Amino acid sequence: MDVMSFRTPGLGDQTYLLTHEGRGILVDPQRDIDRFLTAAAEHDVELRFVLETHLHNDYVSGAEQAASRAGAELVLPAAAAATYRHTPAFHLEEIDGGGGLTIRPVHTPGHTPEHTSYLVLLDGEPVAVFSGGSLLVGSAGRTDLLGPERARTLARLQHTSLHRLAALPPGTGLYPTHGEGSLCTATGAGRLTSTIGAERAGNPLLAIDEPEALADALLAAPMPIPAFYRHMGPANTLGVPPMPPVEVPELSAVPATSRVVDVRPRRAQADGMLPGSLGIELDDDFGSWVGWLLPYAEPITLVAGPRQDVAEAVTQLARIGIDTVQGVVRDLGRAATQTYELVELDDFVKRLARPHVQLLDVRLDGEREETRLDGAIERFLPELFTGGVPGELDPAHPVLVACASGRRAAIAASHLARRGYRPIALTGAGVGDVVAALKKRHAA
Repeated sequence: MDVMSFRTPGLGDQTYLLTHEGRGILVDPQRDIDRFLTAAAEHDVELRFVLETHLHNDYVSGAEQAASRAGAELVLPAAAAATYRHTPAFHLEEIDGGGGLTIRPVHTPGHTPEHTSYLVLLDGEPVAVFSGGSLLVGSAGRTDLLGPERARTLARLQHTSLHRLAALPPGTGLYPTHGEGSLCTATGAGRLTSTIGAERAGNPLLAIDEPEALADALLAAPMPIPAFYRHMGPANTLGVPPMPPVEVPELSAVPATSRVVDVRPRRAQADGMLPGSLGIELDDDFGSWVGWLLPYAEPITLVAGPRQDVAEAVTQLARIGIDTVQGVVRDLGRAATQTYELVELDDFVKRLARPHVQLLDVRLDGEREETRLDGAIERFLPELFTGGVPGELDPAHPVLVACASGRRAAIAASHLARRGYRPIALTGAGVGDVVAALKKRHAA
């Protein structure tokens, strides 16, 4: 038996392909299913089952399409009540995988009410459990994604589910869907995979004896919920059409009803963007930021460099159900009049000493608790879009913008620029570096 993993860094998730004697089981596939089906074909594997652990909150599923393409049996938690054809997985009602392989569904509510993990047995012995958003490496799945009204009830259920999985034999491999970088984790998840024994020894949440105490721990400092999450559950219940083509037409101008997203490197953006456009440099988390910051599924036109491949951008957007990319503009000409400044650490620190300094910190609350920048106006990046630009900022004076590395600062700077401000974004460094540099100057 072998387990292949497919990492999607921008979402912090993993899809798995278990293979045994030419048979395959695909677990929690994302919408871009070609990568999974290709891997199965390359390993001469017949895909027999596609398993879903829950109705995902952070991406649209490719399970229905993968099962259809491969002629496999689609298995969903019985309580998911999806509208498309599937085999319902009931607690402990075993599914024969053939060749001595057995799939045993284990109801593990908490992350979602219907959540089901899948224990795989080989010749009757437990060998692997696919835990989705239940027991994670060093953590557990969040219980507040369906709203605060249900969060505590689901957290108490999560306690039962975690200990249900922890009771499995210690050598059982643990393969969670959510991992490091996922906003579906209650606390920072560690490695991508583990074993039940390792989690018993090292997962702090398993050391909490009482359900109410676990609920207190899970809900003590909730992370923000990306705006696009609320669209994922309904999409996964009703079914998702196949991936759209990743090739998009080349446009000479932006359609009148389209929102413009500039995916070029931030230095190119700073030198000149189309007026009104939002700069989100293409990286692993590009799709998540678009889904979080812009109205969901409105028409989008991409701005890209002359040789920049936009297929990755289209794929990331499609993973969260955004199929509205109208095309790409590459030649900006003289229309690129929206600018902002991008500076390195030394220049940023020097500008802090100038008159009329305005400083904006766009990090998370939890990040600010570790390191604060005196005098900064504090707004997490998405709050600039939902709550507007802080009224304390004066468009007549420059605004110094910082985050932890420069990524969010550049996005915020492009947003401020299209609102008529004069932003200066710190790049290649973060607030911690600024604080350290200021202390060093004061000590000199």
